[in-house]
Amino acid sequence: MSSDHFPTGPESNGPESTLRRKLLLGMAALPAATLLPGLLSRPAYAQAPATSAVNTTGLAVTDSTVRVGILHSVTGTMAISETGSVQAEKLAIAQINEMGGVLGRKIEFIQEDGASDWPNFAEKAKKLLVNDKAAAVFGCWTSASRKAVLPVFEQYNGMLYYPTFYEGLEQSKNVIYTGQEATQQILAGIDWVVKEKQAKSFYLLGSDYIWPRTSNKIARKHIEKNSLKVVGEEYFPLGHTQFNSVINKIKLTKPDVIYAIIVGGSNVAFYKQLKAAGIDLSKQTLVTISVTEDEILGIGGENIAGAYACMKYFQSLDNPNNKAFVEAFKKMWGENIVIGDVTQAAYLGPWLWKLTVEKAGSFDVDKVAAASPGIEFPQAPEGYVRIHENHHLWSKTRVGKAKADGQYEVIYETADLMEPDPFPKGYQ
Repeated sequence: MSSDHFPTGPESNGPESTLRRKLLLGMAALPAATLLPGLLSRPAYAQAPATSAVNTTGLAVTDSTVRVGILHSVTGTMAISETGSVQAEKLAIAQINEMGGVLGRKIEFIQEDGASDWPNFAEKAKKLLVNDKAAAVFGCWTSASRKAVLPVFEQYNGMLYYPTFYEGLEQSKNVIYTGQEATQQILAGIDWVVKEKQAKSFYLLGSDYIWPRTSNKIARKHIEKNSLKVVGEEYFPLGHTQFNSVINKIKLTKPDVIYAIIVGGSNVAFYKQLKAAGIDLSKQTLVTISVTEDEILGIGGENIAGAYACMKYFQSLDNPNNKAFVEAFKKMWGENIVIGDVTQAAYLGPWLWKLTVEKAGSFDVDKVAAASPGIEFPQAPEGYVRIHENHHLWSKTRVGKAKADGQYEVIYETADLMEPDPFPKGYQ
């Protein structure tokens, strides 16, 4: 069940229109989904438990179906980043349905477009929970959109699976955070570049909203705690495209590290202008925590080659889970598609929800929330993950080096899973 809201007419032409068409056609022309290693098919829709036993709170659950929501931006400046999340969630849903669904019920989805507008996210979240009675929602990308919908999920007792790496400093019964928080990404990435590059000075850049500002506040504290120096810090509106002024300041201050947390379509202009200004990223160290393979598709690999990204997932990861995931993703969405960190984290959402519902023996949100800690997903493309009692994931941290072909070469990963700590002492 899909309720996509896409513009029509002349305004729907252009790159965003292409993205929308891909999202519509992907499900319509769905091939048989390749399953990950260890996820064996079983006869579809075996005898399901009675609906009265697994749905006591009026969710959209029937004897044969369960309804969920997908809520991301497929229009506006964030479409370049969020489209992959939609694709990943639809792939996971298709694979789960192929295996027999959740508690013997086929997943149906309603998709809403947040349209890169935070109040719109809150409105659509309320629709999905109140009108559509969605048993779970997979959605949001920016912290601004998550902060906008959080009161809605808590008021109406919905369950959100949020896929983006973020600044931490949040925990909710009503959210499972499948991306990394600050200690797993920001602090780990700074520690890596200080050790490997002997970095002593940093120039902090970000888009102007809560995630980049809070992330850089945490980064600055960590830099200064280690007796290092921040030589500049600047922010730009979402969609900003004129970076020549700050690039000139970077050239004057000569930081050891450009630490860039620019999001969405602005990345295209920033990295092209860096290169045009003669900044060679094979010589000038740049660390980003916001540019995945999805964004590089728009930036162009030749414009970002040599930059480093600290994340938990890269498409180039060499393990059986990821090879099967990449194959299935390309089979569904096209051979030339790329997969970034948030896309993979979005893919985890439907699987973790399925596993939790089946552990709880219920779709009821309170029971799902209570059953979430300890849920394991060994077949995750990034490798084994587990839900912590704080509703974040235990996961590894990795550093990748951008290549001209648009992929990252993984050059570092932690030996063990990192425990999530959304409220690190000394950084609040």
